[in-house]
Amino acid sequence: MSRITRFLQLLIFIVLLAAVCVGFTTYHCQKDERFVSYTCAPENITMHFRDNDGNRIGNLKNLKNIYQNKGEKLLFAMNGGMYNPERTPLGLYIENGKTVSEINTKGGEGNFYMKPNGIFYVDTNHKAFVTTTQAYKGNDGTKYATQSGPMLVIDGNIHPQFKQGSKNTNIRNGVGILPDGRVILAMSKKKINFYDFAVYFKELGCKNALYLDGLVSRTYAPSESWIQEGGRFGVIIGVSEKNN
Repeated sequence: MSRITRFLQLLIFIVLLAAVCVGFTTYHCQKDERFVSYTCAPENITMHFRDNDGNRIGNLKNLKNIYQNKGEKLLFAMNGGMYNPERTPLGLYIENGKTVSEINTKGGEGNFYMKPNGIFYVDTNHKAFVTTTQAYKGNDGTKYATQSGPMLVIDGNIHPQFKQGSKNTNIRNGVGILPDGRVILAMSKKKINFYDFAVYFKELGCKNALYLDGLVSRTYAPSESWIQEGGRFGVIIGVSEKNN
């Protein structure tokens, strides 16, 4: 083997290694001691509210059991939006193309009504979006959708009402769309303010990200050694795979 050939092979190896490292840094190194997070393709996202008998699923353990009974393994789950006192979705909720709860454009008190709020949805073409409620175009072609608020990142900008250094801290979970179209779901491990939570998504390259909920939030992420199976939720977001 000539020196030129060995040099070319080494050069190709370095280029490939650099490409892998760039991707690793951009998407897989979002690991942060402050957060538990999960990244997946939109087609792997499902949303859940009631079981086949019409009962509210309610918590992550119940969802895990439902999947186990179907011969599937729950890889990840977290609460997926705010709810009324009776634990029905507070805003738009679509499951498998069926509208369970209509879009909510009312004003009011609380985080949900901090405008602009927004909608996280996956369409029938397996593309995921986070958009403001005002910009949402309607239910046609939407497979799953959940409405919550406030928006964290809007067209690359942090929500204008968030204040750097704010003392308004809480456990928070949210969702964003990465530059390659994949979905990132994240929950803070400790209390955090809205501004810092939004910065997390923005620094990952999310042009749009949505707050899902706060104090009540729970996440089931066994791959991250983070297992919370409790909760009293309305909508739950899940990712699963079939058992071998």
